[in-house]
Amino acid sequence: MTEKPKEQLSRFFSPQLGVFLIFLTCFYLYATLVEPSFFVFLSSSLLLVIFYLLPLRSRLRRKQAEVSLHMEDLRERVNLLDAEMNHEKVAIESFRSKIVSYSQLKGVTERLGLCLTLEDTSRTLSVEVDQLFGQPETTIILYLFHSKTGELGLSSSQKGQMSINLKSKKGDEFDQWIVKTMQPLLIEDTKSDFRFDMDKIVMEETRAVRSLISTPLMVGNKALGILRMDSPHPQLFHTEDLRFLTTIGDIGAIAIENAQLYEQVEQLAIRDGLTGLYLRRYLLERLPEEMARQLRRKGQLSFFMIDLDNFKQYNDRFGHVAGDIVLRTLGQLLADMFSQPGNLAFRYGGEEFAVMLPDCPRTKALELAEQLRKRIEKETILLRREETHITVSIGVATFPKDAQTKEELIQNADQALYKAKGGGRNRVCIFETS
Repeated sequence: MTEKPKEQLSRFFSPQLGVFLIFLTCFYLYATLVEPSFFVFLSSSLLLVIFYLLPLRSRLRRKQAEVSLHMEDLRERVNLLDAEMNHEKVAIESFRSKIVSYSQLKGVTERLGLCLTLEDTSRTLSVEVDQLFGQPETTIILYLFHSKTGELGLSSSQKGQMSINLKSKKGDEFDQWIVKTMQPLLIEDTKSDFRFDMDKIVMEETRAVRSLISTPLMVGNKALGILRMDSPHPQLFHTEDLRFLTTIGDIGAIAIENAQLYEQVEQLAIRDGLTGLYLRRYLLERLPEEMARQLRRKGQLSFFMIDLDNFKQYNDRFGHVAGDIVLRTLGQLLADMFSQPGNLAFRYGGEEFAVMLPDCPRTKALELAEQLRKRIEKETILLRREETHITVSIGVATFPKDAQTKEELIQNADQALYKAKGGGRNRVCIFETS
């Protein structure tokens, strides 16, 4: 180990000082006991010694100054080493945190990749955000833009693992700020943030919001929605939280876009491109499910088979383009009239259509069929600048009274349809057992 500078100085001067004191004692004894006149020599010697010690004193001060500078340099080096060690420690902790974050994001990506439907994707994204942040009493909200209207709409909202009902289905002032700016938003305390009118927000939403982070869901330049977390406690979220939520939002946006594309493909597979109605194969899938549900509930399901009267005449007279206009018009009328949840309209094939009405007894089905027939009869269609009217024949059958299987239900409704066409068309007939 290196000796301390002060100990080195003391070891350098101590021998010289000892020798000087021995000589001085000897001279003093000699002058006192033997030769008093020697005091003159002794005084001269002391003066010489003083003159000799003065340079030594200057050297000592210089040496002390050098030692002080050396000590300062050592202290500075120690401080630099401490700062470097602290920096390395912070870097190591940051690296560890990033490894944990990347591992969590990898898990989120894998779980979102397993989702196909938009509903599953929305629910999984909300659950993952809640687990990653783990903040108590926080609310996770996911808004998505409607593909046709472009309006913001609530997709999912939950507090912890429980779904909650929000009053603002289309977002509040915070969400509208995101829509306008398409930038992430951090509010540490809503009461001290002067960008927003809290009195107005409190009137719109009774739920308390004191801190908030929110990020737009973007894929390229396409805006899909908003991912948001808020809490009734202030100072709960910080910049790192917003940065992490934005990263999760980027992953979630891709998953949401994939789910939307999947559902579009699914819709193309089960919907008719001309009329927009469901196709026959979807009818064959849904009908057994709905019949089983009616059996459990002891309900009734009514089924229409619909055929355009004299459809070939429209094609022969006006051309196939006019025929498409007639089919599209009828499809729109069916979609408008049977738009209630559960009711489904189908293009069965060619100029034949079908309607499935859950929880609908025979008497009500007969009334609805007659209303549909009259509405179609009154509809005016312009074909090559000529006003035209169309009529339909409708056959009605009801489960479980008229049939026990989907094949029987379709066959019996079709039998009633042929009865209506044989009776002169433009009429409704209900299946009757012989």
